[in-house]
Order: sequence, then C-alpha cells, then structure tokens
Amino acid sequence: MAKISILMGSQSDLETVSEAVNVLKGFKADFEVRVLSAHRTPKEVVQYVESAPKKGTKVFIAAAGMSAALAGVVASHTTLPVIGIPIETKNLKGLDSLLSTVQMPPGTPVACMSIGKSGARNAALFALEILGLSDRKINSRLVNYKKQMCLKIKKTKIKV
Repeated sequence: MAKISILMGSQSDLETVSEAVNVLKGFKADFEVRVLSAHRTPKEVVQYVESAPKKGTKVFIAAAGMSAALAGVVASHTTLPVIGIPIETKNLKGLDSLLSTVQMPPGTPVACMSIGKSGARNAALFALEILGLSDRKINSRLVNYKKQMCLKIKKTKIKV
C-alpha cells in the first residue's frame, strides 16, 4: 500500500483531487486513490483505515463535499495524520464542506485545507512535508520545489 492514501467520498470528487494527484506524481510519491464514502460505505472505510498502517500508509488525505464526514470518520479510526479537502459544492460553494471538515471535536484532529483545487494541492504538499520529516529524498524535493517557486516569482516581469 502507498505511504499516502487519498480517499474520496465519490467519483465526482476526482476533478478536485486530481490536483493533489498531480502534485504527488510530480514528487514521485508513493500514493493511492480510493473512493470510499463515510455514509454509503462506512464499514469499508473503517476496514480500510484500520488495515492501512500495516500496509505502509503514513498519511491520509480525505476529500468530501456537503456534510464532508469522511475526514472525521477516518481520523476517528486512526492515529495517523488526516488531511481534509473540502470539496466545492453547488448550493453553498463548499462552505458546508469546509465547516464539516474543520469543526472536529476535541481528540479527533483533522488538518483542514482550503476549499477546492488549491486545497487539494496544499493537502498533497502538506502530506509530503509530514513524510519529509523522516524521508530525506522527499524533504530534498520539497526544498527544491520551494526554491523553484521563489525563482519563478523573482523572474516575473510586469509590463505596465
């Protein structure tokens, strides 16, 4: 199993989650993506999460919309870090997802990123930073990534 496990509440979340996938591919990270729903497949979520550490998972990323219970359910069944990605929704623009992900009860922490695609990118980077604490290769790639971001900004020319 992968070191980073990305769970989505539904297939439609892939449009957002693909941002995280692209970041992880760029870093050549070991990850997998699964569709498991806190509401439609709760037993499967628990089985997956409880078996994941034995298979090598070190960090979970959970993406869900609306009631967005997935990250909290994952966190309630593991001591591994859980990073939530609130999915943007039609009716409330993701505010419902954000509040559901960020408002965890004491004792069940979830790191919550911003709503949508930028949150997905940051979730991947945050997962890599967690792994980078004990993995020199990942840490080195992160240092290089941040240097490249800095250079890109420095090279920006504005024409007025």
